[in-house]
Amino acid sequence: MAYGEWYPFLGWSVFIVSLIIAIVIFATHRKFYPIFYLISISLYVFTAGFFIDVYDLSKGGILIVLVISAILFMLVGWYFSKIFGADSRK
Repeated sequence: MAYGEWYPFLGWSVFIVSLIIAIVIFATHRKFYPIFYLISISLYVFTAGFFIDVYDLSKGGILIVLVISAILFMLVGWYFSKIFGADSRK
């Protein structure tokens, strides 16, 4: 693989592995919430990999992207837990 062409391989690998794990988890537990954990992890890997590949970042830039994306996903998760948590209590 040439330089800069690793992102599609990473994306498809994460997608296939997550799909297999999601099918196994749903078949054994019949619950959806573990599947959403897999979706969020896959989305995090896609987002970080995309920024690293597209913007050709150095080591410091990669670390900054990972920190910012982790904080962003934590805030989005907290926001969704407030929204959907309030609906489930009613």
